[in-house]
Amino acid sequence: MSNKEIVKYFYEKVVSQNLINEVFKFVSNDCEVKVGEQSFHIGVDGMKQHLIDVKKTYPDYTMKIIRQYCDGDYVISEFVMEGTHEGEWLGMKPTNKKLTFTGVDIDKIVDGKIVEHGGAVNTFDTLFEENIIKPS
Repeated sequence: MSNKEIVKYFYEKVVSQNLINEVFKFVSNDCEVKVGEQSFHIGVDGMKQHLIDVKKTYPDYTMKIIRQYCDGDYVISEFVMEGTHEGEWLGMKPTNKKLTFTGVDIDKIVDGKIVEHGGAVNTFDTLFEENIIKPS
């Protein structure tokens, strides 16, 4: 598989279908999450826990990759994520609304596995549009 195909399969199949036991096939034990210029080690176990936690809030969420770009080892993926808000998150009670988020992930692939992950999601926009959060 190409780097684009690895990333697309990881998000559309492993993540979307909650195949937690397959995360190790796509994520390196050395995996770091990039937040701006900072890096945080998460490895396979950290990625699994992140996916488990997201599924607690949006049990049916899925990701669809709209388009991708490659630059060397980096794959930039624009995505749409949909899921029903059934769990509490950051103090927000479940609304049972089907929510749609858009975002961009940037993943670095080395030897067929994600070694770096970062990106952004339009969380605020979606929650505001759905009247889940309101300005004071």
